[in-house]
Amino acid sequence: MKHRILHTLLLCLPAFASHAEPKVAEKVLGNGLKVLVKEDHRSPVVVSQVWYKVGSSYEPNGITGISHMLEHMMFKGTDKHPAGEFSRIIAENGGDENAFTGRDYTAYFQTMAASKLAVSFELEADRMRHLHLLADELKKELEVVTEERRMRTEDSPQAKMSEQFMAMTFTSSPYKNPIIGWPVDIANYQVEDLQAWYQRWYAPNNATLVVVGDVETPKVFALAEQYFGGLQPSELKALKPQTESPQLGVRKMTVKVPAKLPSVVLGYKVPSLKTAGQEWEAYALEVLAGVLDGGSSARLSKELVRGKQLAVSAGAGYNFSSRLSDLFELEATPAEGKTVWELELELKKQITRLQQELIKKDELQRIKAQVLASAVYERDSNFYQAMQLGTLETIGLGWQKADEYVGKINQVTAEQVRDVARKYLLDDHLNIAYLEPQPINPATAQKKAVK
Repeated sequence: MKHRILHTLLLCLPAFASHAEPKVAEKVLGNGLKVLVKEDHRSPVVVSQVWYKVGSSYEPNGITGISHMLEHMMFKGTDKHPAGEFSRIIAENGGDENAFTGRDYTAYFQTMAASKLAVSFELEADRMRHLHLLADELKKELEVVTEERRMRTEDSPQAKMSEQFMAMTFTSSPYKNPIIGWPVDIANYQVEDLQAWYQRWYAPNNATLVVVGDVETPKVFALAEQYFGGLQPSELKALKPQTESPQLGVRKMTVKVPAKLPSVVLGYKVPSLKTAGQEWEAYALEVLAGVLDGGSSARLSKELVRGKQLAVSAGAGYNFSSRLSDLFELEATPAEGKTVWELELELKKQITRLQQELIKKDELQRIKAQVLASAVYERDSNFYQAMQLGTLETIGLGWQKADEYVGKINQVTAEQVRDVARKYLLDDHLNIAYLEPQPINPATAQKKAVK
């Protein structure tokens, strides 16, 4: 769940909204690569990120997780730089690098001294179109990904529950599939599958290069042209519509996995900023999430955890920047002697209260102040600034939305928060999963049962 930092900067809010931020410069190369540059001269470092418009939500059944698998294979070398060379060269130049795959994107990044930016560009441009995909390397990396799935999902009760929950919640939306992929698909990847995926999506006209740091914009554009300008674009075909089928009533499931504690998660189908009919609805859902789970003074922590002592933890979250419509989630773990059904009832009462009562002015201002504080802290990070630009651009909203966030949140009214609760947080849009703990060591449990 999304937890935010509480801060009391109410007096600064109007001033911050109009504060002049460093400008983002944009250039599109002849081959379609979009380059975004934001100068930040506070320290002599630069963050460089390459974002591809492809992730798990692009994948058909049978090859789920292939975007994540390809992310791993992107470090396996080209003609110019054999396997392992990419990371070695970055490290030799004092930088660090990594990559991540999401539902709507795959991104690769380096953080280096600003004077070394050309090193990053040369390596990324090389593997954008000249990657070697070899069967032996795939075999090795399949073991790595299988182990990653075991550690992060199979051995994690909450992750396993979340995976099962998403598979039940969504029917036609590709968000039903895990980013890492289903085990049967992972076990059956072929080099040809990866090659086809790479050729289709890894192209300059399907990518955004984001640079934030101690740089001069014209020089960055010149470097981008030098290293990326000669790469050939791909013919990109539009994706078929992937909208979720209407839900016709509440859905419930019980997930039985080895665990120490039970828990419950509620998920309501809601639009994201990208899919909302009216933009203000997404910002109102953001504020609503803050009302429930915006620090220690938020309602879930204050009332369910400390007040009634029904839960040892409780939270809420909303996926504001998803490419497709998503979920508004509530999650809680019951305190000793309490049950998931008691918590479910209390969580629903919180929703009903939001639908019936306007939030007070001081509570609304607290949430807005908290959003302001988070925005201030996040802009201290070159990496986060680049992340924000890359995410918005890649999901199709455009990087310009980054400058609108604080102002739009500041415009949300108590009536709008109530209205989105009434419109979207309904039983017909609700999905519920209960985690029912099983013995962590089945062999021990069986021995006790026999006795």
